[in-house]
Amino acid sequence: MKKKICVITGSRAEYGLLYPLMKKIQQAEEFGLQIIATGMHLSPEFGLTYRQIIDDGFQIDDTVEMLLSSDTPIGISKSVGLGIISFAESLKKLKPDILIILGDRFESFSAAVVAHIMKIPIAHIHGGELTAGAIDDAFRHSITKMSFLHFVSTEEYKKRVIQLGENPNRVYNVGALGLDNIKSMQLLNKTELEKKLRFKFGPKNLLVTFHPVTLDDNPSEKQFKELLKALDRFKDVKILFTMPNADTNGRIIIQMINEYVENNAGRCKAFVSMGTLKYLSTIKYVDAVVGNSSSGIIEVPSFGKPTVNIGNRQAGRVKAASVIDCSATTDSITSAIEKALSKDFQDFCKTVKNPYGDGTAAEQIVSVLKKTLMEPINLKKGFYDIRSWEVGENL
Repeated sequence: MKKKICVITGSRAEYGLLYPLMKKIQQAEEFGLQIIATGMHLSPEFGLTYRQIIDDGFQIDDTVEMLLSSDTPIGISKSVGLGIISFAESLKKLKPDILIILGDRFESFSAAVVAHIMKIPIAHIHGGELTAGAIDDAFRHSITKMSFLHFVSTEEYKKRVIQLGENPNRVYNVGALGLDNIKSMQLLNKTELEKKLRFKFGPKNLLVTFHPVTLDDNPSEKQFKELLKALDRFKDVKILFTMPNADTNGRIIIQMINEYVENNAGRCKAFVSMGTLKYLSTIKYVDAVVGNSSSGIIEVPSFGKPTVNIGNRQAGRVKAASVIDCSATTDSITSAIEKALSKDFQDFCKTVKNPYGDGTAAEQIVSVLKKTLMEPINLKKGFYDIRSWEVGENL
């Protein structure tokens, strides 16, 4: 009998990362793929991106409506509660042998809580990472403690998951799934991309992806205003914006992007959802990526392009030398963009090695799943204690 592997996906970005893994699971004779679409996938405001999953040849086995129209802390908290109620019904119906969860969003946390209570093993991807400017850190580490298998993206993150008390024999450094797409996907050429985007690239171009900073003392609205002021100093540079995720205060940023694009018609364009193919193809043809998204840290270095990383949202992540950190002030962002656009730094970025693996994460994960699911899983986990000499006396 085939083992049922259930994948949870709640956003366009997360699905883009999961896509190569879902394809390999779908193709494996030993497995039956189940998909639960939730969160932003089901929201008209965020582009109803569940349709992309279907267009890619997958069957959605269930949907979990949990995203409220409010993006306040109360609204997000209620969404978590609604998610727990709804995932309980969904997982009872699907009865998966293992649940795959990627990352750290509140939708993933809701699913993990239910799976843990229902004794469904969890395979967690991208554990051990830090995003010091976001509430996601606590979600990620909590999911780690509820998970049976761990697929991390660097050796440093592997050590951190083990430091959380997880058995080293179930922690695998497979690299980042996002690099699998870059390695295997046939990207659009510039003419094809311009046609699909309905946007003409200029001599210099930036891709801006900025998400709310949910734990920072400096409000997201104020930080984004500083970024827009900096972009005003580059009148000859064309700008593509992608909209933020459904996080606290995300709608404020969406409104500001729409107003900025309206006031800079012809020079700027915004997208609710580009999709993986257009997004990665855009990275190939812009001169730099600006904002605070994890894609700027993980995927962009593989293109030999600079990343301007603003503020503290990604503080704590392993970063390639092509990533320029700056504070969320107009002058600091301006200096970082100037450096990113300089010929010397552009040339340097082409020589940088991405620390997030070789683009074979999906293959490695499927191999581990095949081996693990051959035998009964004992969910009674001990706590793996690390001796002080293993991690240093300052632990």
